[in-house]
Amino acid sequence: MIQFGTGGWRAIIGDGFTKANIRLIAAALARRMKREGAAEDGICAGYDRRFLSKEALIWFCEVLAGEGVRVFFVNMSCPTPQIMFAVKDRKLPYGAMVTASHNPAIWNGIKLFTFGGRDAAQDVTEEIQNEANRLTEADIRDMGFEEAKAAGMITIIDPRDAYLDSILRQINTEAIRKRRLRIVLDPMFGVSLSGLQTLLYTCRCDIDVINDRHDAFFGRHLPAPNPDTLVDLQYAVREHQADVGIATDGDADRLGIIDETGRYVTANEILALLYFYLLEYKGWKGAAVRNIATTHLLDRIAAEHGQKCVEVPVGFKHISAGMDAYDALIGGESSGGLTVRGHISGKDGLYAASLLVEMLSVSGRKLSELIHDLYNRYGELHGAEYDWALTPENKEQIARMIMTEKRLPAFDRKVEKVSYMDGCKVYLEGGWVIVRFSGTEPRVRIFAEAETETEARQTVKRMADFVGLDWTE
Repeated sequence: MIQFGTGGWRAIIGDGFTKANIRLIAAALARRMKREGAAEDGICAGYDRRFLSKEALIWFCEVLAGEGVRVFFVNMSCPTPQIMFAVKDRKLPYGAMVTASHNPAIWNGIKLFTFGGRDAAQDVTEEIQNEANRLTEADIRDMGFEEAKAAGMITIIDPRDAYLDSILRQINTEAIRKRRLRIVLDPMFGVSLSGLQTLLYTCRCDIDVINDRHDAFFGRHLPAPNPDTLVDLQYAVREHQADVGIATDGDADRLGIIDETGRYVTANEILALLYFYLLEYKGWKGAAVRNIATTHLLDRIAAEHGQKCVEVPVGFKHISAGMDAYDALIGGESSGGLTVRGHISGKDGLYAASLLVEMLSVSGRKLSELIHDLYNRYGELHGAEYDWALTPENKEQIARMIMTEKRLPAFDRKVEKVSYMDGCKVYLEGGWVIVRFSGTEPRVRIFAEAETETEARQTVKRMADFVGLDWTE
């Protein structure tokens, strides 16, 4: 069965990610677009560097064209945010990207976007999912790719320059030119390199690059920027005596940072630093939107500046909705995705990297110094995150314990409140812990935040032991 999660539809290649299922999703989307009268307006479609991504997009678009939907096809691998930008820039009703983002190399998938370049809402993806599961191959009409191009149903486009120019207009390029930072880029064998190089060379930065070749196995690492996968970048930053190391995930919507000492900077720290920079240095105003598993340091920063911090479920579509509802300044998540008011509604690793480089240039400080100053001002909060693979039986047992029976372990700190908005989040005095099931993989995750890393890890362990998960550091 086809099933969409918080980050679109993802499945293992050759198992769920098959030509048949790709065609069914395309047919379901085409029917929705025709019901809305949006087929003539069309859809922008792109793909990343994963195995079968381009072929899958061709299969997808052949069905759209056969169903009478006009397609704007980006004929080179590109970042997901570039497709979101093109949907917004061209005022299209829909967009699609063949990618499994940060998932392991054996996965692939499709992300869908709606008007304004935002992640498709749950009601949209559920309708497409349900219709795709009702359809059969006999219900599908298609048109060969070359035939569709000749008929004007598929048009090849290149929105890269417009996308990069939009980012350049939004950052202080003059300040960056004056600072002349030395930067190491790690695209993690993904799609960000040409865009990031263009942006940073335009701003006269000195660039070194690692892990830039096309490798569908992502160097046999998970294409997600975290402490385990960025060891090469840490080494390169120290070796080149760089000011900062910048990594992006497989489809370039998430960001990972190494400071000038070679230390991994957490996504929570990046998000807090950029929010503080926008408020304090640029003088902008507005709320912050974070998901339920992201740092409460944002709440402290917002409160000091007379702003609010809005908590939403996991899934960037909820952050985008919160940004609109509160006219928020910044929105982000602990996995490394963020957006800023005035840019696209979704997360963008290239824009976030450019803004961080601007922050270093305008402040004139080292990244480690900015983090030290932030903690001195607001107090330290440190996170811990662990995840476990699940069987259906495990999932049912844990869900019954925490969501139905609402059982909790005994904590050594006061429990202030409990939320079941997305999983089970326990708000503790001086921190919090949450148990939730992944929306993209058969896994359960436990996050915690406390004043020390040791305390955060101990809180995760306490919850893991309680729900019967094996604990290993």
